[in-house]
Amino acid sequence: MSAEMPLIDTATMQRVGGQLGSNPAGIFQDDNGRRYYVKTLESPAHAHNEMIAAKLYQLAGAPTLTYLYTNAPDQIATEWVELDKKCIAHLSQSERKQAQRWFGVHAWTANWDAAGFNGDNQGVINGKVLTLDVGGALAFRAQGDPKGKAFGTRVDELDVLRSDDGNPHAVKLFADMSADDTRQAIRVVVRIPDEKIRQVIIDSGGDHAMAEKMIARKADMARR
Repeated sequence: MSAEMPLIDTATMQRVGGQLGSNPAGIFQDDNGRRYYVKTLESPAHAHNEMIAAKLYQLAGAPTLTYLYTNAPDQIATEWVELDKKCIAHLSQSERKQAQRWFGVHAWTANWDAAGFNGDNQGVINGKVLTLDVGGALAFRAQGDPKGKAFGTRVDELDVLRSDDGNPHAVKLFADMSADDTRQAIRVVVRIPDEKIRQVIIDSGGDHAMAEKMIARKADMARR
């Protein structure tokens, strides 16, 4: 957390909008008119997990909303932005290609919710496609259930995100990627130095076990 960025405290703000996703949340406005989307998650561990995931997306260069720390340990906040598009169904062909560029990052972080339950986890602002929520990445499902052994050192998501009938919007977005597109998406992750992965996870309050798992997942992707 940067020294100049205060913690988001919804108790000092005005609620100006309601919940948009599957978690209890609202849009809050501070005294300067700045707005934030603040989610209350199942547990502090889930919130902490999402912040680490956001930092890993940032490390990989994959666009997301701007994540901010809150004073409540079970909350996650992002800067509020007005999106030009907020559904995969509305993406142009070039925007779909942009979204596919980050397929490897979604697979690496086990973000089963990369596309969203209704195709609503990819949006566009000023021509840039970004992932709107990374709460389904790493050790937890989007609504807070731990993934357990399903989040291991093998990156099965390289196949599952393109073939799982239970995740139709992910299939719709990623299934038609060519072999070369897939290789390029994997390289985005493989080129990240192990030491950077360790540093980001530890600096974000994660543990060494998580760092080593993410490095092992990267190595599994390199083998593919």
